[in-house]
Amino acid sequence: MQFSGRRKFLTGACALGGLLAGWPGPARAALMPTPRQTPGPFYPQRLPLDSDNDLYRVAGQIEPAAGVPLDLSGRVLTEDGRPMAGVLVEIWQCDASGRYHHPRDPRAPADPGFQGYGRNQTLESGDYRFRTIRPVPYPGRTPHIHVSVSGPGMARLTTQLYLAEEAERNARDLLYRRLGANSRQAVTIALTPAADPDLAQLAGRFDLVIGRALLGG
Repeated sequence: MQFSGRRKFLTGACALGGLLAGWPGPARAALMPTPRQTPGPFYPQRLPLDSDNDLYRVAGQIEPAAGVPLDLSGRVLTEDGRPMAGVLVEIWQCDASGRYHHPRDPRAPADPGFQGYGRNQTLESGDYRFRTIRPVPYPGRTPHIHVSVSGPGMARLTTQLYLAEEAERNARDLLYRRLGANSRQAVTIALTPAADPDLAQLAGRFDLVIGRALLGG
């Protein structure tokens, strides 16, 4: 993938991780595990050739994705706040017109400039980072991004990420309503203006907490 901001984007993720890894802090209280949700029917049947952590640009495509670019980052942690290094974080979502890159999506074809799926391995600090687009609604669903975490010594966590600013749509979404109040809070993030407008317009942070049950203890 080639575009002027990619090296800066990836380097920024590493710098963020290095800063947080060395940050001292008091003993942490137990964190609430991130609730599990269905992966849905549109996890890729075949991974795209370009499946890095920048979904906004696709190798070989001149135009970037339609939609509002989003800088999405966070950490993967255990319940006691320990960072989980070297685990795989995957995300997938529909394009700006509500279409997935999946043969079972009847609304195809999807935006060729949008990767649709990406993956990123966490740093020693537990940090991950993606550039994608702000999720959009489609019939029957509020805006959301599918997220999965997997790695050695743990069972896979699959969940979905929602937007605080979409409260009305969230309240009508069946999968969102099935969650308890605390669980809804754990998977709902607020978006803010991105620090670097050359890379994205919006930014959001989504920390993922892997419960003891998924770690085998």
